[in-house]
Amino acid sequence: MIKRTLYFGNPCRLSKKQDQLSVEIEKTIKSVPIEDIGMIILDNQQITITNAVLQSLVANNVAILTNDQRHLPLGLMLPLASHSTYTEKLRFQLDASVPLKKNLWQQTIKQKIQNQYLLLEQLGIDIEKMKYWASQVKSGDPDNYEARAAAYYGDSIFEIEFRRGRFGEPPNNILNYGYAILRAVVARSLVASGALPALGIHHINKYNAYCLADDIMEPYRPYVDRKVIEIMSLDSFNGELTTEIKRHLLEIPAMDILINNTKSPLMVGMQQTTSSLMQCFEGTSRKITYPDYI
Repeated sequence: MIKRTLYFGNPCRLSKKQDQLSVEIEKTIKSVPIEDIGMIILDNQQITITNAVLQSLVANNVAILTNDQRHLPLGLMLPLASHSTYTEKLRFQLDASVPLKKNLWQQTIKQKIQNQYLLLEQLGIDIEKMKYWASQVKSGDPDNYEARAAAYYGDSIFEIEFRRGRFGEPPNNILNYGYAILRAVVARSLVASGALPALGIHHINKYNAYCLADDIMEPYRPYVDRKVIEIMSLDSFNGELTTEIKRHLLEIPAMDILINNTKSPLMVGMQQTTSSLMQCFEGTSRKITYPDYI
């Protein structure tokens, strides 16, 4: 079952009543089963949330994303351990060899470039360079075909220089918000599979607690890009990150993807990806299950 993504942009009080999330807004109370929730986004300075709710959300592996005063993603809360054999699985991840991690990164970048050029092809943009780069990716991507593909892809699809970070000119602000949602979905799924999101297979940054999430989300980025393209085509789009735009971006976890030759909501398919990653760490598989862009 696809988990729900809830967005709170107005003052409200979130509490727990039995196994329900109770939402009180201007004396109106609604409730949602906590077991049905996958992600919550808190986007107002006047939201009150009880510790009982936080405990239940974390216990049910709900990703809690909180925004800052500029209504942009600031922090992510996840359970310390969501898998019953977390310590054992963490040991597998810690003991992963360098050749294995380089091979996993090769798979990740090859699939990322393939998904990028499939989106470009859908838009009628020449993809011959991209197809060649995807075929040439070696273990660890020592020739950095990821960067070559990213430069061509970014110039072709948005005609902008994409800058990472929380802020930026349109559509950077929209992309960053969408990627933050995707990152939360990945991190949540990694924890559910018993992985530590901070320990990446390629990304290494002592200030980043989600290096592995940043690794695994790479082949999924074109889905966010497609959503942003759809948003930019709206008559109401003026470059600002409005409530309407956020509503569209909140559809990302439920977007259809093709994984294992089967259509699946992105949040559900992500669990297949992170589960296959853990199997690679355990030595029972050598291949990560990534989506093929549709």
